[in-house]
Amino acid sequence: MPLRLRGSNLRTRSNNPPLVTRNYYIFAQKTTFMAALSFALEKTDSLTKARTGTITTDHGEIKTPIFMPVGTVGSVKAVTQQQLHEEVKAQIILGNTYHLYLRPGLEILEAAGGLHKFNGWHKPILSDSGGYQVFSLAGTRKINEEGVTFQSHIDGSRHLFSPEKVMDIQRTIGGDIIMAFDECPPGGSEYKYAKNSMELTHRWLDRCFTQFNATQDKYGYTQNLFPIVQGGVHHDLRKASCEYISSKNATGNAIGGLSVGEPIDTMYEICALCCDHLPQDKPRYLMGVGTPWNILEAISMGVDMFDCVMPTRNGRNAMLFTSKGIINIDNKKWEKDFSVIDDGIDCPMSNYYSKAYLRHLMKSKEYLGLTIASVHNLAFYLWLVTEARKQIEAGNFKSWKEEMVVRLQTRL
Repeated sequence: MPLRLRGSNLRTRSNNPPLVTRNYYIFAQKTTFMAALSFALEKTDSLTKARTGTITTDHGEIKTPIFMPVGTVGSVKAVTQQQLHEEVKAQIILGNTYHLYLRPGLEILEAAGGLHKFNGWHKPILSDSGGYQVFSLAGTRKINEEGVTFQSHIDGSRHLFSPEKVMDIQRTIGGDIIMAFDECPPGGSEYKYAKNSMELTHRWLDRCFTQFNATQDKYGYTQNLFPIVQGGVHHDLRKASCEYISSKNATGNAIGGLSVGEPIDTMYEICALCCDHLPQDKPRYLMGVGTPWNILEAISMGVDMFDCVMPTRNGRNAMLFTSKGIINIDNKKWEKDFSVIDDGIDCPMSNYYSKAYLRHLMKSKEYLGLTIASVHNLAFYLWLVTEARKQIEAGNFKSWKEEMVVRLQTRL
């Protein structure tokens, strides 16, 4: 079993006596640093609940609030790892357990040494549990206490995801942060369904932690398990789920089951309630949200981490998010607009190509257009959360947020 130094989150597999036992272990022979994720809360806004912090993992630091690009099958669609690093300035990306399990498969991922080495991304990675993807296969999956049986969208083969198996899969993927296996009920689910679903999620969470604690990190760095709050749109269920999740004393916590069809005001209401009932000293991750203005509102409630496919998916469909508002680059009005895509953000690609050229590429169905639009939108999202961080630190977040929420929704 790993040794744990009291008062420290650092672990090691070696049995050699430590030479230094202050904040980490140093061993005379084989040296392995195994640092559990830590979160340093730095500044809280005086007029809202917005906050800044730093998450530290074995693959580097993450400055919060943060947006995480979604790399479903080990890649962010149409974007290279070099572009994520240099243009987007991403600090952490996601991988999808369901898709990576089916293809390329665990044998290849393990032979590569995990997803970091397989795709060449050397900063932190978060892997989701695959729960959302599995539960979206409504016609081809069956839920019971053991887990979920589902049919592959690739070849029709049948598979079982149990909490234990999902933990083992994510051990092999090797994300720095891995997510508990949960059931994500549809938006607006009736109370009885939402309650039963939440209780099943909690029982599965217990099994996730049992399996997680019984298995080892595979690649020489520490993985961290985040539980997920559920409970639909029902306040008492959400509060109960927050309390149950908090009792696990995980290194971070996630809010799931939002932006799945419920009204926007309801989403904000439930998000604020969850933030109020989750620990202040742990990062809070709002899963699958959302638009730029959704993100700013959630930051004001105390959310630290976000992910969403919107910037890349919408970009591939000609919608650009900019510092001045929304552009549909397909519109004829941009045909002779030779100004750069967005001079308000510091992305080289956004300041190099013109709107007219990008429109030409999209109309011509050139792959380069998909890359430019995707890189720009992702860079904008990272610029937005970075700017939010600056405004929190400067004490101007509330007024800036109120102005930006209006501006960012403007159709140009």
